[in-house]
Amino acid sequence: MHEFRIAACFLVIATLFFGAVQTRAQDPQAGDAEKPKPAARSYPPVGVLDQDPSGDQDSAPPLQPDTRPLTGIQILTLGSPVNLHSYWQSGFQYSNLIRSTALNQVSATGWNSTSYVTGNLSLLESWSHSQLAVNYSGGGYFSTDSDQGNGNFQQFALAQTFEWRRWQLALIDQFSYLPEASFGFGVGTGISIPGTGGSLGAPLPGMQDNYQPGQSIFTSVGPRYTNSFTTQAVYVLSPRSTFNVAGSYGILRFVEAGNVPSNDTIFNVGYNYAVSKRNVIGVLYRFTAFRYLDNPQALNSHEVHAAFGRKITGRLALQLFVGPEITTFRVPIGTATQQVTGSGGAALNYVWGTNNLSLTYSRGLSNGSGLLVGSTTDRVQTNIQSRLSRHWEGNVNFGYARNASLDNSSESQIAQTYNSYFAGGGLSRPLSRSATFSLGYWAQVQYSQEPVCAAGTCSTRHWQQQVILGFSWNTRPFVLR
Repeated sequence: MHEFRIAACFLVIATLFFGAVQTRAQDPQAGDAEKPKPAARSYPPVGVLDQDPSGDQDSAPPLQPDTRPLTGIQILTLGSPVNLHSYWQSGFQYSNLIRSTALNQVSATGWNSTSYVTGNLSLLESWSHSQLAVNYSGGGYFSTDSDQGNGNFQQFALAQTFEWRRWQLALIDQFSYLPEASFGFGVGTGISIPGTGGSLGAPLPGMQDNYQPGQSIFTSVGPRYTNSFTTQAVYVLSPRSTFNVAGSYGILRFVEAGNVPSNDTIFNVGYNYAVSKRNVIGVLYRFTAFRYLDNPQALNSHEVHAAFGRKITGRLALQLFVGPEITTFRVPIGTATQQVTGSGGAALNYVWGTNNLSLTYSRGLSNGSGLLVGSTTDRVQTNIQSRLSRHWEGNVNFGYARNASLDNSSESQIAQTYNSYFAGGGLSRPLSRSATFSLGYWAQVQYSQEPVCAAGTCSTRHWQQQVILGFSWNTRPFVLR
């Protein structure tokens, strides 16, 4: 635990440092719950990293209130800019990650270097009653780590939304092909997010963790690809209440043997009621089915959650969920055919002055992240961004995931628990309106109940450090109309 204490201390010190940065007061904008508005378009956190390098804080675009349903599939946003044009933007990024341990090793093997060369593309098409947002990033990596070698990676996100007087419809697809688990991948660099990013990049879907295939165990072996397709419809019942229904289908596949591929099917239905201009309550039911290739086990989950949300445009977006979860097993685990636990989640996005805090938490049944046939998963991630001076900006990241096998008495599955942590921070400086230089440090730790074997070595601890250097360049947006 010594390494984790070091990472935790680093996070606390950096958080206190950013909190000491002088902030300026902002006037919150209240959302209007008395009149239905168009569906909110996903808008990245109003972070200082998206601001003009000249330091002009007044250049940020005005925001319209977020109207995503509290019990829907997406995280609430701080608001969305009024998009008057359709445009596309491209970019280039180079990132060098210097690691202390080989990617598929569980013990120290010496420092190695991996370079990522990435091309980015974002497209935003807006019509009077619909919007299409496309984000893509892809490229190659070249590594001195013989276990990782050279290869390619791809990430893609598409969101098509339609708006009518009382109806809203969203079609969302997300795909990734990565050399390692997505949890903590590329922290401190832009390679973890598809598209050009920034306030001019096309909006991202902003899906909740529950609607994406789980990948929160570091020692799952080799490259993997995931895809999830989701559809959601929202109906405005009255100026204060809405009803939403959604369905999702996702897959997790691995290139190398030794992992557990899975499929998930999700159905969600919710009701939302605005008790005031800023506060919303709701109730939702979610059904999730996990199926595993070449494995007879099948898991079905039923959740009922009470929900609370609070929104202040440009300042605060908060979601809270809590309720019971009943999971049934096709193949009994030990002597049990079901389990009853608590589940829930939270999402917070908060801006004060030139600082931005985002935090997400979720608890419930997951696919097992490629190493378990289902697991009870707790997962938390947080990010703090701050403008430190006229030209320098900083960020701190922390994540924790606990994946526990469903029953320790199982004879068909080794009882196992994985505790995965990452912590890091970085600095960035714009070189021009189009180019940015960044550097950072990142640490990754995993502890397991039973030894994990990879590349001929076995250990209950996985420890890795990374030093990150990066450069990015984006074109100006090309207006389509």
